[in-house]
Amino acid sequence: MNRRNAISLGLVIVSPLAALQSVLAATEERGTKEEARAMTDAAFEHVRKVGFDKACADFTSDKTAWTRKDLYVIAFDTKGTFKAHGANDKLVGRDMSNMKDASGKLIYAAMADTVAKGGGWVDYDWAHPVTKKVEGKSTYVRKTPGGEGFLGVGIYR
Repeated sequence: MNRRNAISLGLVIVSPLAALQSVLAATEERGTKEEARAMTDAAFEHVRKVGFDKACADFTSDKTAWTRKDLYVIAFDTKGTFKAHGANDKLVGRDMSNMKDASGKLIYAAMADTVAKGGGWVDYDWAHPVTKKVEGKSTYVRKTPGGEGFLGVGIYR
């Protein structure tokens, strides 16, 4: 079949290079662990500068500054209430202290335990904000400067 016949049949001929470029473009839309940790550290400095409440409002509403690729900032208070969520503002104010992922893991408890040990990565399952599919996620969490709660930014694995 020649190219003209393929086009008239509605078929698309994709070169291997174009296919690779498409895969690379999709990969670039995913944040990396390094980017997530850097964004968490920037969020920490923002809290230090403007205070916990103002920073949480910024993390939720200022998508230009606090959302990159599929990365966004979350914040919890010490009781397990979402104070900020960069991808879903409907979660702000909700008590998530007993929130479980699809496998039954208590997400907030795992994050709080990690923060109590100085911070680090927590693995769990969460709905991707773009695809809406539940995927594996790793979130870097650290305590806020004033101890009001903790901040985190996660990557989808």
